[in-house]
Parts: sequence; C-alpha cells; structure tokens
Amino acid sequence: MANSDPLESHDPYAALRVRNYRNYMVGSFLALMGRQAVSVAVAWEIYQWTGSATALGLVGLINVLPLLALSLPAGLLADQADRRTIIQNAQLALVLLSVGLAALSLGHAHIPDWAPLRWANAGLKQIALVFERHADPESLRFDQPALPLLLALLAVSACVRILGWPARSTIIPLLLPPQALSNAITWNASAFEIATMAGPAIGGFVIAGLGFPVVYLLDAVLGLGFCLVLQRVTYFQAPQPAAKARSWSHLLAGGKFIWDKKVILGASSLDLFATLLGGAVALLPLYADRILHVGPIGLGWLRAAPSIGAFAMAMWIAHRAPMRRPGWVLLWSVAGFGAAIIVFGLSTSFWLSLVALILTGAFDNVSVVVRQSLVQLLTPDSLRGRVTGVNQIFIGSSNELGALRAGLMAALLGPVVAVVSGGVGTLLVVAAVARKVPALVKLPALHTLKPED
Repeated sequence: MANSDPLESHDPYAALRVRNYRNYMVGSFLALMGRQAVSVAVAWEIYQWTGSATALGLVGLINVLPLLALSLPAGLLADQADRRTIIQNAQLALVLLSVGLAALSLGHAHIPDWAPLRWANAGLKQIALVFERHADPESLRFDQPALPLLLALLAVSACVRILGWPARSTIIPLLLPPQALSNAITWNASAFEIATMAGPAIGGFVIAGLGFPVVYLLDAVLGLGFCLVLQRVTYFQAPQPAAKARSWSHLLAGGKFIWDKKVILGASSLDLFATLLGGAVALLPLYADRILHVGPIGLGWLRAAPSIGAFAMAMWIAHRAPMRRPGWVLLWSVAGFGAAIIVFGLSTSFWLSLVALILTGAFDNVSVVVRQSLVQLLTPDSLRGRVTGVNQIFIGSSNELGALRAGLMAALLGPVVAVVSGGVGTLLVVAAVARKVPALVKLPALHTLKPED
C-alpha cells in the first residue's frame, strides 16, 4: 500500500511541476537579476561622478524612505485589487524607468547645467561635507547635472517597487495547491540567492564591456519579459479580496493580526532581531582590510559567502522531507546564526571566517523559509497583503538599522566587540522567544497549518 504521509512521500519539485508557479518564478527571477545588476551599475556610476561615499549612502536612504512610508498602503492595495494586475503595472513602470536611466546615462554629458540642478547638487555637496569632514571639499565632485535627475529616477523606482512588492509576495499562494506552498517558498529562496549572486556579477561584466546604459537596458528587457510571462499566469485558486474600507483599523489590520498570532509574531521577532543584531556584513570591508588582510578579492568572497550558504541550504531543504517540528528548527537555526556570527567576529583566519559566513547564510535561509511559510499558510488571503506590508517594514528596515548599529558600535568599541556582541544578543533573543512563545516550540508540521480568520 502506498504511503500517503507527506512527511514520508516528499516531492522536492512539487511546486515546479505547477506550470503557473514555474512561469511566475522564472519571470520574477529574471526581473530580480536585472534589478541586482542595476544596483551595482547605479552605485558605480554615482561614485564615478562624485567620488563621495555619502552619495552612495543617499541611495540607501532613497530606498528606505518609501519602505517606511508606502509599505502599509501597498499591503492594503494588494488585498483589495487584483495582484497580477498590480505586478504587471508596477513592472511596466519599472521598465520605463530603466529606459529612462539608460537614456540619462547615455546622454548625461549633454544635459544643461540648469539652475535647479545646480542648486540640487550644491545641497547634496553640503550634506556630503557634514559626513566627510576628513575629505578635501574639492575631491567631492557634485558638478554633474545628471546626478539629481538620476536620484529622482531612483526615488520613483523605489516607490514603485514598494507598491508592488506585497502583491508579488502574496500572489504565490494563489498559483498552486496549498500543500506545495512551503516547497514553493523554498524554491523562491533559492532563486533569490542565485539572482543576488549572479545579478551583480553580470552587471559588472556588462559595465566593463559595454557600459552603464546597456545594464539599464538589460534590466528593462528582463522586466518586460516578466510582464509577458505574467500574461500566461492564471490563478489556481480564486483570490479573496478584502472589503473596500478607508479606516485606520482596516489599514493596520495586518499588524493586529501579527500581534494576535503569536506564532507569526515570534518568528518575525526572531528574524527582526537576528538581522538587527547580526549586522556583520556592513563591517566586511573593515574585516577584510584590518583583521583578515585579504584585500578586495578576499572581500568579494566574504560578500558572496552568505549567499553560497543560503543557496546550498535551500537546495537541501527542497530535497528533504517536510520539517516535523519547524518551530524547533527555526529556533535552532537562529541560534546557529548567532553562534556563527560570534565565530566570525573572533576569527583572524580567512578560511574560518569564510566558513562562518557560509553558515550564517545557511541558517538564515532556514529562518526565511519557515517564517515565510508561517505567514503565507496561517494568514487568510484577504489579509496577506497587509501582513506582508508590516513584515516588509520591519524586516527591510532592520537591515539598514543593523548596519547602522554595527557601524556606530565598531566606531566606539571596535569591530570585534560590535560583531560578537550582536551574536550574543541573537542567542539571548532566541532564549527569550522560546520562553515567551511556547506555541512556536510546539508548532506542528507546516503542511498541517491552515489560515484562520
């Protein structure tokens, strides 16, 4: 007699056998890879124009402000409108913006030095001088008229991405059977790690061989391909749109749901604080230069190490039977992340540091898969957009705040103390969550979970 227990008869390719999901994942992967290539090109081009580290920091600020301002409305939009339409419109807007970046990059030398652009550059230089007091003011070249226009295009692009992200995250449960959702999230994590590894590398090669405009046009082509793929994607199960309402309670319903659903709150808290406290990536240039003495090539390997670990773990999870006790696995994986951060912080060996960073990526991938599975499996479809919007705020901002914590603490107490204390703090958070959220410890297998109103 055939064994029907999903824990025993596990198909690692269950999600990929569903045509709708497969088409969506491929299109989304290509668009993400193009976006990653653009992130490298934008940073490189801005630095060539200005020679200013502050100008690069402003790019991060441009990405964070829309995240804080638009995530909740974007989540509500995803719950009240057709998600596929939102994704298509957002992606088409991003295609046009990438074409605009290409045109700006190609013709930047011919842009007139109009007074508003000159004033904007002067303001940017004054901001840079506040932070770069050690630099010679003449070395900061804020004289490129195209710079304010480029930053404006990036700001609009960030807004569009934030408005479309909850719809992109929450359309997946509608494309395949519920029992394949956790497997789909695992493959999504794999695709994300491949894109974040391959996209910047492709961008670097294209910049070196063909120039910045070609990178932006490549992103536009890949994004347009995603739009075309979406035309072939249909829903496996009908969406359940939320009621049209304008009250604050309706907008904040995602946050209330997370607060009431302690299992999701505990899992999100683990991810939030692990990211906030374990911000070692922000200090990698310092470690590569002062502690490990490996130079830019070694730095490249250190930056790639977490993605290598995450991809390897995602492949392992996909080919293993579903977790019997995902709550325990989540707690131990975050604890492992904290321990690996401590090892990295104390290491003076390049190879040990590399292994520690690979382990951080592997453990973090487990956390991502379990947390996203809980959010998607336990949240009613009519609330998924708003719940994702809340998660987007806290997880997205914790990356930036984690880098800020690490940088300021390293400046005050040194990089080793900054990194090791973050790892110790992560272990303390794991112990606190395990004690305060017993439902997470007792969480049954993911395939048994169902949404609750």
